[in-house]
Amino acid sequence: MIGRLKGILAHKQPPWLVVDVHGVGYELEAPMSTFYDLPDVGREVALFTHYAQKEDSVSLYGFLRESERRLFRDVQKVSGIGAKIALAVLSGVSVDEFARQVQAGDVTALTRIPGIGKKTAERMVVELRDRAADLIGAGATLPSGGLPADPQSEAVIALQQLGYKPAEAARMAREATAAGDDAAAIIRKALQSALR
Repeated sequence: MIGRLKGILAHKQPPWLVVDVHGVGYELEAPMSTFYDLPDVGREVALFTHYAQKEDSVSLYGFLRESERRLFRDVQKVSGIGAKIALAVLSGVSVDEFARQVQAGDVTALTRIPGIGKKTAERMVVELRDRAADLIGAGATLPSGGLPADPQSEAVIALQQLGYKPAEAARMAREATAAGDDAAAIIRKALQSALR
């Protein structure tokens, strides 16, 4: 099992990143909450990881904060929720905000996260309410070139990976783009706008 990686950030394009650890490139999928705080390509990074093995695939997920990894694991314990929705949760709201929504039973706020319908949100509230209090304020962080593409196109691809339909992702990215924005800024603004 791989629990932590420390190396050079070799590539980042949401939702994928590659960390070079002594010549071995580990490809990880990460939520936008991690992407917002990643260093530049070529700099050192340390990530908490979650290793997942299925019948036909192996996946590695990366998180800057232990609280994010914990929430990622907890959310998947809710029946009917897999890694894709768990990543969408972390990409749509902070760990503290999610915990508060669950504690408050705010089903309406939870359904604004892509891929979460009313029934799923209700299950999350019921199954995670007891654990939500432990997540608030638990934001420990590890100390710490990709492919050329214009930031808006990169943002559209990332939004599609988070569950938005292509036309909706394109509209969200277009409306959120301002001069000089990088992809992370566009994605952050698009998600904040969608959750209002």
